[in-house]
Amino acid sequence: MHSDRTDAAPPQPAPTGSPDRPSTRRAPPTADDTRPDDGDRPEVTRPPRLLLPAAGGRWALVLALAVAASTTATLLLPALLARAVNQALGGAGTATGHRLIALLSLLTVAEATAQYAAPRSGADAAARIRTMAIRRTLAAGPAAVARMPVGDLVARLTASAPQAALAAPALVYSAAQLLMAVVAVVALTLLSPLLSLAFLATAPTGYAVIRRQLRRTTHAGDGYQRTQAQLASGLLDALSGSRSIAASATLTREIERVLRPLPHLSRLGHELWDTQRRTAWCTGLLAPATQLTVLAVAGTQVAAGRLGVGDLLAALGYTGIGLSGLGTAQSLLDVAQARAGAARLTDVLTLPVRGGISRPLPAGPGRLELRGVVVRRQGDVALDGLDLTVPDGSWTALVGAPDSVTSLVAALAVGLTEPDEGTVTLDGVPLTTIHPDELPTAISCAFADPVLTGATVQDALGLGPAPPPPWRLRGAARAAQADTFIRRLPDGYRTPMSSLVLSGGERQRLGLARAFARDSRLIVLDDATCGLDGATEAAALRALREETAGRTVLYITRRATVAAAADRVAWLHEGRVRAVAAHDELWPLAAYRDVLDGGTPGPRPAPVKASAGD
Repeated sequence: MHSDRTDAAPPQPAPTGSPDRPSTRRAPPTADDTRPDDGDRPEVTRPPRLLLPAAGGRWALVLALAVAASTTATLLLPALLARAVNQALGGAGTATGHRLIALLSLLTVAEATAQYAAPRSGADAAARIRTMAIRRTLAAGPAAVARMPVGDLVARLTASAPQAALAAPALVYSAAQLLMAVVAVVALTLLSPLLSLAFLATAPTGYAVIRRQLRRTTHAGDGYQRTQAQLASGLLDALSGSRSIAASATLTREIERVLRPLPHLSRLGHELWDTQRRTAWCTGLLAPATQLTVLAVAGTQVAAGRLGVGDLLAALGYTGIGLSGLGTAQSLLDVAQARAGAARLTDVLTLPVRGGISRPLPAGPGRLELRGVVVRRQGDVALDGLDLTVPDGSWTALVGAPDSVTSLVAALAVGLTEPDEGTVTLDGVPLTTIHPDELPTAISCAFADPVLTGATVQDALGLGPAPPPPWRLRGAARAAQADTFIRRLPDGYRTPMSSLVLSGGERQRLGLARAFARDSRLIVLDDATCGLDGATEAAALRALREETAGRTVLYITRRATVAAAADRVAWLHEGRVRAVAAHDELWPLAAYRDVLDGGTPGPRPAPVKASAGD
């Protein structure tokens, strides 16, 4: 399901004052900028210290130096201009004019450098922050990452990084604007105390008005982001369940459900536009009102002979510089937003990394053991003290309902998730202590809906740290009954994956071939042939027996034909192993037949004596 209906996010108010700030305004509000809606406005509770090294960098230093030079030149310019005018009117020559030209040149170069350095420092910092976050995510492994919603994690990695990267430019500009405003007021006081009084009589009032508007903008932005996150979450849920939606013919109802927050999102967007319009209106009135007030006072001082004509120009210049303090409110808001983004990324950067991953995996036959395994999902106990042994060199089928629980066992067996309690070991070594580079070599897996990653078909089959040789990939494809249709492709094994439109059965055969291609000691299959027709599945099962001779296989299935072909069947019931036996010994039990999708006991190689557990 996809909706083309969008709500344009309103722009942020333009910066005011001097120096001119490059366009480093925050992007329109996104779902990433929010935390779960608990009724309160989100707060940053932890300082994002982990991001400080990434937020700096060479270009941040260049920006700071350029802004410092620009600030210095801007503050000196009115005084030097006043002196040049007074000297020219007094007939003292134009010696100051050369200094004025040099100062203007410095200001031009500094401003140009700052205009380039600000976005460059932000882009570099965003790249470094993203790299840190992605590395940490990969190091934490699927188990830690699974505790965070996928959409939320993607939003943090994609949108929070550039938001956090604005910290350096925002801090530099806010410091410069505050310094310039303070120095400008001092300069006006030195010219005439009445000038500073005139400035302070109008500017603080406007500053308070703008600050109130910015608070309204922040409040509306928070609501906009929370609502957008709600809409994005609903869309992600609908996309993940698109097949069920299509099968149940509830597309219209799902569209209405996903778009339900859209009217509220539109209202918040219009509120943002309105508050920013008011901010721009207040700023547009405040600057000339303050300048006219100071200019009127300065004019009376010139008429009284207390100030010169050049001093009048200096007063007007310092008034404009003092108004740059109005831009500090927006800069500080950027700092707060950067801290919020950094705090969200800090949650990613503090994901627990798998401990003891340096332990090597010794040679072994592939014996898999789950002992006292407890797994909780959304407050419910999915696996409750599961004890299961898959003997080395055997083919064990795991059956049970629901599918989500049996698939959870597959995820535990390959190290994609970790139990809340208990241990999962391969040849006596806990999976959590095995180096992640060794797991793909020791364990192969295939799923009902495999994700095929790679530039070509051959790359997809050989995915992993050490791709198998081409001859082995082709042999695995033949065993998985995939070689024939691969050779019929335009470029055979070199056909780009991006150009393929595969059926579910073809995808499963490629997934099986990828699992067969590795000389792994343990193969875990999660309903990996459910999309194949009976004849193809039978051929694949025969090839599987040949390809996996001497290797350990755990096959999660609901099909009686697969269970009948296994050495033994582990029957999972209510989160525990109810029985371990041969398929034909369990078949007379009605409860056992209920968890399978039909079939007959069928011939079974090497029967194994039944037991109540293993």
